[in-house]
Amino acid sequence: MSISTPLSLRPNLDWLLRAASLGCALTAAVVLLLILVFLTQASWPLLQQPASLLGTTWQPSSGQFGLQAMLGASLLSSLLALLLAVPAGLLVSIWLIFYAPPAVARVYGGMLGLMASIPSVVYGLWGLVVLVPLLGAWMPPGASLLAAGIVLALMILPLLMVQADVALRESARRHLPAALCLGVSSWSAIRRVLLPAAWPRLWPAILLQLGRALGETMAVLMVAGNVVQWPGSPFAPVRTLTANIALEMSYATGPHLQALYLSGWLLLVLALLLMALARIYGSRT
Repeated sequence: MSISTPLSLRPNLDWLLRAASLGCALTAAVVLLLILVFLTQASWPLLQQPASLLGTTWQPSSGQFGLQAMLGASLLSSLLALLLAVPAGLLVSIWLIFYAPPAVARVYGGMLGLMASIPSVVYGLWGLVVLVPLLGAWMPPGASLLAAGIVLALMILPLLMVQADVALRESARRHLPAALCLGVSSWSAIRRVLLPAAWPRLWPAILLQLGRALGETMAVLMVAGNVVQWPGSPFAPVRTLTANIALEMSYATGPHLQALYLSGWLLLVLALLLMALARIYGSRT
């Protein structure tokens, strides 16, 4: 015997759900705003001297707080992760949807969920124990920008593939029958019809995963080498902003601490910009 909700109570329940959702959304927005205000206030003395932050030298004991090299390392490692993860994720998603046997596709789907739930420190540990020695045997020292990019690519790959799966399936539902009726091959339909139609839905996911890669700390700290410099090649060691905060926050004081707060402020502003871009692209689909 089923118990249904009286019709007279449904408007009240809808109102309560709407009010609770609005309250949660406002709470999240207020917390984010308070974090931004705190970081701005904590780093304000250095924000008033932007010229001192544009250098490549990071020597807090000498009063040199150049963030350029570490900001560049953060951006380069994240972009490298996207260059590795996006093509691989799209190709594997296409294979799973259109070519793989159903049983194999189900197994791979479970593996994707497992990869998405693995803590980042586990990826970093694998990179430190396996990837860094392999790269070091090829091109020393091993701990490098390339190692950071590969580890970040593995971390963002599962969520990129989930979004690609949703976008490609929706595109196939809308356009594949008509494309095949015209007599084109499956690969031509995928390449010329489905991928262009799905691309606007993929851009927001790519931008959000770029933000995740920018904010990753432990995995990058373990495999990047932690040398403050502009990398001359992908095999050069680097230090990202997040790794620098994790390494030096425990003992930083005075202007040194303000510089670390400023690093967090930069990362938060970059993440907000990426979220805004993802929102703009998402609203156009």
